[in-house]
Amino acid sequence: MKFSITAILNYNVIEASTLILNIHPSSKNQKLLHESFLVAGKHQTVELENDTEGTRLIRSAVDVAGALNYSYAGLVDNSWHTVNFENVDEMPVSEFSPEILTYLYPSRYCQSDKLFRFANHQFGNVENPFEKVLAVAEWINKNVEYLSGSTNAETSAYDTVTQQAGVCRDFAHLGIALCRALTIPARYCSVYAYQLQPQDFHACFEVYLNGHWVLFDATRLVPLNGLVKIAVGRDAADTAIANIFGNIQLESMVVNSQLTEGKFIPFSYEIGKFDGIIYE
Repeated sequence: MKFSITAILNYNVIEASTLILNIHPSSKNQKLLHESFLVAGKHQTVELENDTEGTRLIRSAVDVAGALNYSYAGLVDNSWHTVNFENVDEMPVSEFSPEILTYLYPSRYCQSDKLFRFANHQFGNVENPFEKVLAVAEWINKNVEYLSGSTNAETSAYDTVTQQAGVCRDFAHLGIALCRALTIPARYCSVYAYQLQPQDFHACFEVYLNGHWVLFDATRLVPLNGLVKIAVGRDAADTAIANIFGNIQLESMVVNSQLTEGKFIPFSYEIGKFDGIIYE
């Protein structure tokens, strides 16, 4: 399906600084049919090389104070399919490759080691790994309130368990931490999301099952087949929309994702069904 996405971010540069922007759609497993990117202000901007996951970073070095405005527009054809995981066994750690092992370790926002007892007490009796992750997402959705402004940039998965409130970032971090505690590799995924209200950048998570990265979203705010991937990483620290080195303030941001053609049939998981959505 083809999605038209836009992102407009306006910053105020207080003093000489550098900003690393991460809003371009990933070039991996997605067709970038058309895009435009404009930067206004006094700056030196370059696109950095892609990593193995197709992340496309923009670096702007600004020497003088003033406005720094970004405008991105793109037409993206996402690519996904479903895989049945009904008869899948849990993969032993000894079979994970080094790049997969990275997503099994605790990270800054996903302290899986601190949640080991809780995760195994709550979900350890579920044998099928796909069903186990479904149970994790279901628990988060029922027990954590989606509440804007309830958390900040320091909030971790451990905090979210105790506060039982958060936004998409926190839902994703908790899902990742619980899955890692259950010895299921999991990673953070930043996306543009069709039908998200209000429109904004969105976060979900993927788990590694039977050689595939399978997508989950504990918020249930958007259809799983209406996403355009931006970046993946261990947690939000790896996939931040903007990393600022210096003194730059965000003044405003507008994000939008619209279907451009065809009839959209939303896809979501149902308890008892084993078809997982794969973006590859």
